[in-house]
Amino acid sequence: MKQPHSLFALPVVCLLVLTAACGRAHEKPIGEVVDQALASAAEQSLRMAAKYESDSLALPRSYADGQDVSSDSRWWCSGFFPGLLWYLYENDPRPELLAYARQYTARVEREKYNTHTHDLGFMLYCSFGNALRLTADTACREVLLTGARSLSSRYNPSIGLIRSWDHTNGGQWQYPVIIDNMMNLELLFWAARESGDASFRDIAVSHADHTMEHHFRPDFSTVHVVSYDTVTAMPHARQTHQGFADGSAWARGQAWGLYGYTVAYRETGDRRYLEQAVQIARFLLSHPNMPGDYIPYWDFNAPGIPGELRDASAGAIICSALIELSGYVDDVLSAQYLRVAEKQLRTLASPQYTAEPGANGDFILMHSVGHLPGGSEVDVPLTYADYYYVEALTRASRIPSLGGK
Repeated sequence: MKQPHSLFALPVVCLLVLTAACGRAHEKPIGEVVDQALASAAEQSLRMAAKYESDSLALPRSYADGQDVSSDSRWWCSGFFPGLLWYLYENDPRPELLAYARQYTARVEREKYNTHTHDLGFMLYCSFGNALRLTADTACREVLLTGARSLSSRYNPSIGLIRSWDHTNGGQWQYPVIIDNMMNLELLFWAARESGDASFRDIAVSHADHTMEHHFRPDFSTVHVVSYDTVTAMPHARQTHQGFADGSAWARGQAWGLYGYTVAYRETGDRRYLEQAVQIARFLLSHPNMPGDYIPYWDFNAPGIPGELRDASAGAIICSALIELSGYVDDVLSAQYLRVAEKQLRTLASPQYTAEPGANGDFILMHSVGHLPGGSEVDVPLTYADYYYVEALTRASRIPSLGGK
């Protein structure tokens, strides 16, 4: 039988409500959080830029065991630090940020001829794309169009997708495509608009459509790697490479899918892509293993949850995507996405994830996970975590409900 409310329980409930309200009242306004986070990110990144200034080929990659880890432009992450500097310059147009943004962007230019990677969007659009957007430097246009042609060379029309990796994983794969590749389509959409050559758009749409059909499970989680039979053009293997298991939901893969289909909708207006992004967001935000601060564990099905590592990079990518997606959906979903994004930004901007000035190898965020099964870049700072975090902060600074103007 249902029990009547106890008289002494009512004050307790009221006290809990008042305590929660007081906690919110004492929170720093989100606009201040964003502004302070951007200012801190700029100072940390200026230290990073100065550290590598004398090495004309070096680009930041990570920091592990007390040692700086850098790469040259061939590493798939090479465009992120230049792109980060452009976002920081956009928010604070200091001459030193502009000079460093140009200097580090130039280090990536040779990749415009690279036909051996699917990651030219990461490499070139994050760097030269932001440079073109902010400076209208026409030299950037040639770099991006050349890069788009190089990326298009990896497209096989009989299969309908851009090949991700050239290796076959010991013969297990014929034509591997990873969910990450959705992130490189933005370069092709841009190239189609800029050049008038519709083939760039056709390739991007075909890739997005085939990925939507074959990468996603009924619950809208995504497989990491799908390999296609080169004769039938149909999937013959669905596996993970960086996640916990073939059937698990690797967190950063889910983030790539959310972000990629949000961009695909923006670029095409095709509501199928919007619905896909909304369903991926639903999977993420309603998942029972999503923590309350919305910084996910490295894999949603990792066996040791809640003792598993979190992945700040996945959290930052999701946050940036949700802020953009909030502008394409109804008011109810928009408010939900922005509430989640605010929670993520507050968490990432806290000492739990943001490093002390001069620490963490001069990276902004701590606690990302690159490739845990391979023992590579585990619980370390990563350059793409910083990039998408600052992108999210920049986007938040334009949203009134997140304290923006």
